[in-house]
Amino acid sequence: MRVALLAIALSLVVAAPASAQDATKTKPRTAKDIIDAAPASAWRTLDPANTLYMELEKGRVIIELAPGFAPEHVANIKTMAKGGFWDGSTIYRSQDNFVVQFGDADADDKAKAKPLPAGTKTHLPAEFTRSTKGVAIDRLPDVDGWAPEVGFIDGFPTAVDPRAGKAWLTHCYGMLGAGRNNAPDSSIGAELYVVIGQAPRALDRQLSAVGRVVKGMELLSATPRGPEPMGFYDKPEQRTTIKAIHLASEVPESERTPLQLLRTDSQAFMDSTEARRNRVDDFYKIPSGHIDLCNVPLPVRAPPK
Repeated sequence: MRVALLAIALSLVVAAPASAQDATKTKPRTAKDIIDAAPASAWRTLDPANTLYMELEKGRVIIELAPGFAPEHVANIKTMAKGGFWDGSTIYRSQDNFVVQFGDADADDKAKAKPLPAGTKTHLPAEFTRSTKGVAIDRLPDVDGWAPEVGFIDGFPTAVDPRAGKAWLTHCYGMLGAGRNNAPDSSIGAELYVVIGQAPRALDRQLSAVGRVVKGMELLSATPRGPEPMGFYDKPEQRTTIKAIHLASEVPESERTPLQLLRTDSQAFMDSTEARRNRVDDFYKIPSGHIDLCNVPLPVRAPPK
């Protein structure tokens, strides 16, 4: 009798785990799950004083400026935005898998060039790198082919050389930079470009990167491509007109687009990045164990009501 009872008990023990596991099995959280559950403290509000609104016929492109990396360029850009320099200008270049470029298409013709607003500096230093002294770096553990370390500073994708004590913005999709001629100090921020293709990291430390698009990239990446080799349009009518570029702080509050960005020093950002680094959902069969800096998206949302 005791043997029979033991046999019955053992059969129950053996049978129980499968049903118990099915009942208690927890589906791994996706990056979206983690971001959706992020607390209010994990988000930061976009600063209107460092935000540009590019108004196109099809909508608004929102750009966050990076004064910590290129303070003089950003100051000049703010001056030009306040002076309406880009109002009525155009996107005059769209090179496939590379960049769109905008500003005054006639800038090289002194007879046709738009005058710069009062207070615009006509010469700036090259701002390719910044010091890391006293700067908080939200570092990724992943290997990078372009720098000893990568991560985020002030929420921007950044490469770091710890021995040199230097950091620089990386040319990821959506990054904003100041076009220049051959001389390193030949940019003033009047002619700007946005990366619309696979990250051209060879441009890192070659130009002054000044910010990045946080909303509206689809309006730029869908711009019709210009002719080879560099995408400059042959005819003025092919260009995309820019209605205006204004600082958000100069726009009435009722007309602003309120946005919050996930803090790169938050646990939610780290956890969502790990969820992408090692995907365990039904589709991905082999976790990669790696993520490229430029494949770490910046979550953006409208503030909850």
